[in-house]
Amino acid sequence: MFQAPHLERHFTGTETVRNVVIGMSDGLTVPFALAAGLTGAVDASRIVVTAGLAEVAAGSIAMGLGGYLAARGDQEHYRSELAREEREVIEKPEAEAEEVSSVFREYGLTDHEIAPVIVRFRQTPRAWVAFMMRYELGLDEPDPRAALFGALTIALSYVAGGMIPLSPYFLLPTASGALRYSVGVTAVALFVFGFIKGRFTGAPPLRGGIQTVVIGGLAAGAAFLLARLLG
Repeated sequence: MFQAPHLERHFTGTETVRNVVIGMSDGLTVPFALAAGLTGAVDASRIVVTAGLAEVAAGSIAMGLGGYLAARGDQEHYRSELAREEREVIEKPEAEAEEVSSVFREYGLTDHEIAPVIVRFRQTPRAWVAFMMRYELGLDEPDPRAALFGALTIALSYVAGGMIPLSPYFLLPTASGALRYSVGVTAVALFVFGFIKGRFTGAPPLRGGIQTVVIGGLAAGAAFLLARLLG
């Protein structure tokens, strides 16, 4: 009897989604909170637009640079640990062999079953080091392009998110009038963003959308009330 081949579909764009989430979530909430806060103190949309664009520019650069430095740090950490494991395989082979055995014992293998693996690893040091990096240290080799690509993804996502709450201020002369539309479009964008994020990450999409709206609303409300109190 013919059986269809078993195909497993796993989502593999975790890093890209993480960067989009970081950039978009802050891009939606921070400029929205800033615009709402300024609306509590001024009523000229052009002032809010100027300040909002400055914040979007500074925020996207800062977050992109932060993502770049974090990714470079991951790469440097991996190279450092790789060099250490390469030395230990040569200088401390018995200790490294015991660490391999410890890993396999966690999966229920006996020393008799593990012994051929140790022998094979001694013959192939590169495979031995690769095994230790992944299963002892839990480290995968970073993509050398990840730092730049991740930084650009975060920065562009921040800009895309930041322009949504600011868009009504481009169209309406008064900040108080623009704020009402900004609240509406941002709430919709936050919900859609949270919903889509939930679909990608495996969380309940509806709950993700509602949580994102609540967090963004609290941030904007706090900024607006603070500006009112100080204004």
